Amino acid sequence: MADYLRIGEVASALGVSVDTLRRWEADGRVEFERQRGQRVLRADRLAELLRQHAPSTRSSSARNRMAGIVVSVKKDAVMAQVELACGDYRIVSLMSREAADELGLEPGSPATAVVKATTVIVER
Repeated sequence: MADYLRIGEVASALGVSVDTLRRWEADGRVEFERQRGQRVLRADRLAELLRQHAPSTRSSSARNRMAGIVVSVKKDAVMAQVELACGDYRIVSLMSREAADELGLEPGSPATAVVKATTVIVER
């Protein structure tokens, strides 16, 4: 089953429960195949499901959210550096270029910086 993912693996990747996926299947939102009595999904379908369902099904426990405006975006072939002005704060985020493109980040667009870190160390 190398080209297929079991329902538990799909649930884990989407951040939902197996029961949620069973309800989605009953509602026609996802279609699993059956192999040896198990629900499986073609691996290439997972990316599509992530795009469709991840934004609405994942939640964040981050409490530090700062609304702001994108001031600059610098991109290379792989990475992007995004600078936001959030009130009195300047926030700089490094992310994949793909993520910046998917979010449509460009100077002047509104965005929210979500800060969740267990450790921040700056030394000189």
